[in-house]
Amino acid sequence: MKQSSVDLLLLLLALAVLATPAFSDLVLSKVERRIDVTSQIARVTKTLQVINSGSESVSEFTLTFPKFLGNNLAYLSVVHSEGKGKSKRNLANLSVRAANPKGIPDSISVYSVSLPKPLSKGETLTLEVVAAFTNVLQPFPEKISQGDSHLVMLQESSQYLSPYAVESQSLTIKLPNARIESYTKLENTKLQGYEIKYGPYKNLLPFSYSPIVVHFESKAAFAVAEKLVREIEVSHWGNVQVTEHYNVVHRGAQLKGEFSRLDFQARPNPLGVSAFRHLLARLPPRAHSIYYRDDIGNISTSQMQSDSKKTDLLIEPRFPLFGKRFLNISFGSPMIDLVTEKLIVQVVLPEGSKDISVTTPFAVKQSQEIKYSHLDIAGRPVVVLEKNNVVPDHNQYIQVYYKFSNINLLSEPLMLISGFFVLFITCIIYTRADFSISKSSATYLAKLQWDEVLATLQEVQSIIQKCLATHDKLEASLRDLSRTGDIQTCKAARKSTDSLLKDLSKELKPLLGFLQSSPSASHISPKVEELVAKEKELQEKLMAKHTTVVEGYEKKSSGRDIENRIASQQQKIIALRQEIEDLLEFIDEI
Repeated sequence: MKQSSVDLLLLLLALAVLATPAFSDLVLSKVERRIDVTSQIARVTKTLQVINSGSESVSEFTLTFPKFLGNNLAYLSVVHSEGKGKSKRNLANLSVRAANPKGIPDSISVYSVSLPKPLSKGETLTLEVVAAFTNVLQPFPEKISQGDSHLVMLQESSQYLSPYAVESQSLTIKLPNARIESYTKLENTKLQGYEIKYGPYKNLLPFSYSPIVVHFESKAAFAVAEKLVREIEVSHWGNVQVTEHYNVVHRGAQLKGEFSRLDFQARPNPLGVSAFRHLLARLPPRAHSIYYRDDIGNISTSQMQSDSKKTDLLIEPRFPLFGKRFLNISFGSPMIDLVTEKLIVQVVLPEGSKDISVTTPFAVKQSQEIKYSHLDIAGRPVVVLEKNNVVPDHNQYIQVYYKFSNINLLSEPLMLISGFFVLFITCIIYTRADFSISKSSATYLAKLQWDEVLATLQEVQSIIQKCLATHDKLEASLRDLSRTGDIQTCKAARKSTDSLLKDLSKELKPLLGFLQSSPSASHISPKVEELVAKEKELQEKLMAKHTTVVEGYEKKSSGRDIENRIASQQQKIIALRQEIEDLLEFIDEI
C-alpha cells in the first residue's frame, strides 16, 4: 500500500468516526495499550477500566478496530481480571462475537463482548484484551537487495478507537531494535530505547482517532504457511502419530537482484539480515521418532534438544524456508511465530470409534471423512477441522471425544494370525512341489546369462555412484575455499579426486567390454555407454570449474566476478547431473 493512499484512508476513517454516536453511558476511566511488533505478528494488549456512569445496567461491551486492522485480526481474547501488579488475577474468559450495529460506518470492525454479569450504575470492572494481527507490518520498500536492511511500516492510532468516552489513555509500541527510520511525533510522545510512548491523553471523546505511522527495521523472519495439513492418527496400542505438511513462503520484502552464495556465507551478519534462516518447532517432551522431508530438497541441517518440559526441533533450510474416551492435543502449528493462512487438522480415530464430538476454544469449520489403512475393513473415522489466518495464539488444546470398545483391538491381531496361517500353508505346499527347470534347457541358460548382465549393471551403477560422490567432495572443497580461503587444501582435494576417478575409470573398462560382447545386453549397452560418456563429460566440466575458481582466488577476484565466470559451466554441470540421474533411473528400472 502506498504511503499517500494509507494517509487518505486514515483521514477518511477519522472523519467517519468523529460523526458516529456513542453506544451507552459506559466510560473508560483508564486505557493502557501495548503493541508488540518484535515479530511479524502485531500483538496488541489492552487493559480497560470500565465504569457504568448511566442509570441502567449494561450486559455487553463493544470493541472496535479500524477496518484495515479488523480485516487482518487473527486472534482475539477478552478476560475479566481483578487486582493490580502481582496480585492481579484473571477471573473468566468472556464470550466475543462479531457484530454489525446500526450507525457504525463500514470503515470500522465491531465486536460484542458478553460481560460476566450486568454492570449496574456506578460499578466498575477491568477487562484484559489480547489481539493478534497478521499482514499489518508492510515492507517498505517492497523490494530490497541482499545487503539492505529490512524496513517495515506500522499504521495505528495514538488515541484508542472506542465508542465510549475515555478519561485517560496511553500507548506503548515495543520495537525489535533501536533502528527507527521515522515515527509520527505528537504531543506527549517519547522515544525510550526500543519503545515509543504516546500519552497519556485525557478526556477523549467517543471514537477519537489520531493516525500514526512508525517506520522501523525488522530482522524477524516473515515465514508464512500458505497451507498446513496436520494429520493426527490415534492408535490404542500406545502411540499418537502426528504428520504435518507445510507450504511455506517468505512474505517480507522481495529480493532485488541476484542472490550471492559466496557473499552470504562470507559475511552472513550484514548481508541477508531479513533472510528466512530456520524454523523452530516446539514439540511435547515425550515426542520421539521425529523425521522431516523437504519436497524440493532444501533442508540441510537440524538440531533437536529435549528436557522435561519440551522438545525443540530446529530445521535450517539450505537457502535463506472403551467407555467415553477423548484425545487432548494442541490445535495449531508447533513452529514459533509462524503465520498459517489455511490450517487443516485431520484427527484419524481407530476403526470402530463412534459417538464422536469435538470441543474447541474458538470457532472452526468441522466435517467428517473415512480413511482406509492397512488391515481396515470399514475404515477409520476422520474428524476434519479447518481454520484460516492461524497464529501461535491459536495453539491451544482441543478435545475429540469418542467411544471405543476394547474388543475391536483384537480384530487386527486375528487378521494377522489368519494371514500368517495361510502363508505358512502356502509355503509348505510350495516346498513340497517340484518346479525346477532342466539345467540344459535354453531357458535356463538364457536366465544365467541375464543374471550375469544384471550383476554387471549393478556394478556399473555402483561405480557411477562412487564417481558422483567424488564429484560432491570436489564441490565441497570449493565451498570450504569460499569459507576459509585455504587454496592449498582445495588443490590437495583436487589431486585426491583425480586419483580416485582414474581408479574408478579402470574398473569400468572390463564391465563395459562384457556388456558390449553379451547378446543379452545388446539393447542395454548403448545406454550404459551413454551413461559413462556423460559422467566423463561431467568430470571435465567440474575440473574446469574448479580450476577457474582456484585461479580467481589466487588472483584475489571478487565473489561476484568468480560467479560470473563459472555461470555457464555451472548450468552445464546441472544439466549433465540431471541426465546422469535419468540414465541411472532407466537402468535401475531394468
